Amino acid sequence: MARTVHCVYFNKDADGLDFQLYPGELGKKIFDSISKEAWALWQNKQTMLINEKKLNMMNPEHRKLLEEHMVAFLFEGDEVHVEGYVPPKDEE
Repeated sequence: MARTVHCVYFNKDADGLDFQLYPGELGKKIFDSISKEAWALWQNKQTMLINEKKLNMMNPEHRKLLEEHMVAFLFEGDEVHVEGYVPPKDEE
C-alpha cells in the first residue's frame, strides 16, 4: 500500500517515497515530506547538474554543492539553472 505524505514541493498530499533514499536528518525530512513525483523531478535536475558542471561525487565539495541545490529545489522552491541548457520546445 502506498504511503501518502504532504509534499512541501507541490503543497499537496501525494504518494511518498517507499524508503529513505538520502542519509541522516535531511534524508528523514525528504522521506517525510517529499513525494515520489517531486523526487523524480529532482533526480532529473541532479543528473543535469552533475553532467553539465562535471561534478565528481567522490569530491566532498561537489557533494555539498549538490546537496545545497537539492534543499533549495525541494524545500525553498528555487529552480535549478544549468548554464547553456535550453528546454526542448513543445511540438504541436
